[in-house]
Amino acid sequence: MRQFGLLAEALRYPAPGRLDILVQNGLQLADEGSKTAYSHFIDRISRLSLGDWEELHTRTLDLNPPAAPYIGYQTWGDNYQRGTFMSMMNRAIAAHQVDSEGELPDHLIPVLRLVDALEEPLDELIEVLSPAVDRIHAALEKADPTNPYVNLMQAIALACSSLVGTASLAVKGK
Repeated sequence: MRQFGLLAEALRYPAPGRLDILVQNGLQLADEGSKTAYSHFIDRISRLSLGDWEELHTRTLDLNPPAAPYIGYQTWGDNYQRGTFMSMMNRAIAAHQVDSEGELPDHLIPVLRLVDALEEPLDELIEVLSPAVDRIHAALEKADPTNPYVNLMQAIALACSSLVGTASLAVKGK
């Protein structure tokens, strides 16, 4: 598993033993900025009981529409373009046998896993991923800057911003 798959794991619903897995995953992150933000996330959730972490996860990622972790929704809202994007993502997720864990194809978990599985990320995805994650991060920070998921979203945002740089290099090289 590479960086984006490791970050996707941190978005999964809390469970017994998950914190230990997340700690190990953090040691494998390559990007220093992402690693630092991720370590802040780990430090803050490690102070919570499992029940408190579960409640925080649900409150943050399931019950907070401005910070909904859906790339298509963050980019287009609920309209036709989101449907087109989700259709494209659904085909890519199926083609690369990415486990979506029952989430919609524009949810951050399958999206990050797909990025992890691809040699070269899809241009259509790179174009919208970083701005959408930045919006999620800003919404979380505005709602509660002390929420540990602000740090996790910052780690994801930093990792996604590195994709934008590689995409523009690939375009320049053509």
